[in-house]
Amino acid sequence: MSTLYLVATPIGNLADITLRAIEILKNVSLIAAEDTRVTQKLLNHYHIHNRLISLYDQNESRRIPILLEALQKGDVALVSDSGTPGLNDPGFELVNAAIASGHRISPIPGPCAPIAALVASGLPTDHFLYLGFLPRKINERKQTLEKIISLPYTLVILEAPHRLLKTLTFLYQILGNRKLVIARELTKLYEEFWRGDLAQAVDTFSAEAPRGEITLLIEGAPQSPQLWDEARLLEAIRLHLKAGTNLKALANLLAGESGWQSREIYRRAIKLKSNS
Repeated sequence: MSTLYLVATPIGNLADITLRAIEILKNVSLIAAEDTRVTQKLLNHYHIHNRLISLYDQNESRRIPILLEALQKGDVALVSDSGTPGLNDPGFELVNAAIASGHRISPIPGPCAPIAALVASGLPTDHFLYLGFLPRKINERKQTLEKIISLPYTLVILEAPHRLLKTLTFLYQILGNRKLVIARELTKLYEEFWRGDLAQAVDTFSAEAPRGEITLLIEGAPQSPQLWDEARLLEAIRLHLKAGTNLKALANLLAGESGWQSREIYRRAIKLKSNS
């Protein structure tokens, strides 16, 4: 059986590609690319002349039979527009179909924006949780964050510039004020790391959204907090109620910060809300 190579490509700087990746792209019988126009520029830069076929979210299921047939005749490479294919990019269905058909899967490691951002962030890297792009629907976003709100792991999130402020505001409301690093335009001319916290970020980026591809790195939930007195807890509950925070999310969030049990916080939040 043939091999499906998952080839990582540059995330900005065209020099960030391995010698092995170049060799694979030269020698496979076919390259499946998220956007053939983007990949063609990379191939031209390295004088690689090979056949390209598009593979993106909307056509992946239709392309799979064609690519499986190609694998019967020779090796195939899968690339995304940038970084490691299959990570928030098309490829999951193809990889599974190739496995089911008995083909070999071989990753060709290289650039990966989430990992590059994480290791340069200054936040803990021993445990982290990669969330990719958060769901668009508000309820699904809340459910996603409520499941992981108390985890002590660094959170890694991708976001588009035009949605950044909305996402930062939402994260602040659900997670509370945590350390934050915003990595932008990695490996490119205007590479930037913004460091602060969620509250500062909401204030900073309310005037103008940054340009370029963005990765958010957020501090994990604090562990073993010092127990708050009840007056401080009630004041925090009032602030969250005023901001419109969901009661369950409020209880989980403040449990991580205050040392109180979430059910006790929830009970007090209901009482305060009914009296307001």
